[in-house]
Amino acid sequence: MFSIKIQPRFQETDALAHINNTVIPVWFESARPGIFEIFNPEQNLDKWNLIIAKIEVNYIAQIHYKHEVEIRTHVSKIGRSSLNILQEVWQEGKRVAWGECVMVKFDYSTNSSSAINDNEREQLEVHLVDKEQLLALS
Repeated sequence: MFSIKIQPRFQETDALAHINNTVIPVWFESARPGIFEIFNPEQNLDKWNLIIAKIEVNYIAQIHYKHEVEIRTHVSKIGRSSLNILQEVWQEGKRVAWGECVMVKFDYSTNSSSAINDNEREQLEVHLVDKEQLLALS
C-alpha cells in the first residue's frame, strides 16, 4: 500500500462546508506517484506510458475541512496491459470514500496498449489486495 496525508484546503469546500465531491479524484491522482514510478521511474512526461480508462468514486460519509485525510492506494487487479487501482480516503479513523480506476499501459507512438512487463508486474504484486476483503473492513 502507498499512503499519503493531505490537509484539506479551504478552497476545496462546498456551500455546505464539506469537501466538494470533485476534489476526491484530484486527491486520488496526487496519491498515485508510487504507481507512476513503477512504469516511469523518472516520471518523464516525454516517456509517459499510462492512461486512465475508467474512474469510479464512492462516497461513504461527509469529509470535513479541518481534519487531515489519508489516501491509501492499492492494486486490486493486474491484467495483461491494464491494472485496477483501489484508493481509499480515511478521516478521523473512518473510511469516508473509496474509488477504483483502471489504468492502461499505453504506447503513444503506436497509439495502443502495451503489455505490463515482468518487472512491472512483480512491483505491482507487492501492493495487490483482495478488493472485497479490503472493503469489508471499516
